[in-house]
Amino acid sequence: MSELKSINIYADPIINPNCSEFEINGYTISEFIIKELVPVIGIHPYPLNELFLMVSSICRLKPTHIFEWGTNVGISARIFFEISQKFGINSEIHSIDLPDSIEHAEHPHYNRGKFVKGIKGVKLYQGDGLAKSLEICANIDKDFNALFFIDGDHGYGTVKRELTAIIEAVPGANILLHDTFYQSSESGYYIGPYQAIVDTLTDMPDKYSVISTNMCLPGMTLLYKLFELI
Repeated sequence: MSELKSINIYADPIINPNCSEFEINGYTISEFIIKELVPVIGIHPYPLNELFLMVSSICRLKPTHIFEWGTNVGISARIFFEISQKFGINSEIHSIDLPDSIEHAEHPHYNRGKFVKGIKGVKLYQGDGLAKSLEICANIDKDFNALFFIDGDHGYGTVKRELTAIIEAVPGANILLHDTFYQSSESGYYIGPYQAIVDTLTDMPDKYSVISTNMCLPGMTLLYKLFELI
């Protein structure tokens, strides 16, 4: 894969890189989202608060490898590409979608990866997202800093399985999860992804710090290990 050549338009929004908290320059991030992201990808399926968490996560954690799957037409991969490019972060982006032979309600078919086709900074695959991502990780012959993006898709079982597998196979990974908004069961909302996170973290206390967008649907959660990066 060709190395991503960043154009580094924006200054590093990390004010105090050696501090323990997840501090970010909100003005820089906001300007980037308004000027660069929203004109390209809009605010669906990621509203502004979720875009803020996505940008902040990449800028603060500076992953060398980003893995994502089940994200349909490549919007999230395009977001990660734009962040890496404009902030000068050399992240390899690996995006996996379902094979043509498998039917699914959200299968993109000919629209697969529409937002990232032809972009050298994004590597596209077909197959099982989790299995392919872990296979790539197993073949990286140097130290790496991985960030996984899990599309919650409302399912407890899938999110629990993928989250557990990532933590076991790549213990140092940081993980972003989508569709994680929590509401009481009486609401009728899907709360599976949220509950999967709670149950997983219960089994491994004090291992991850957590940041969530808790105000509105669909919701996003970051599980991070900042202390390992400073």
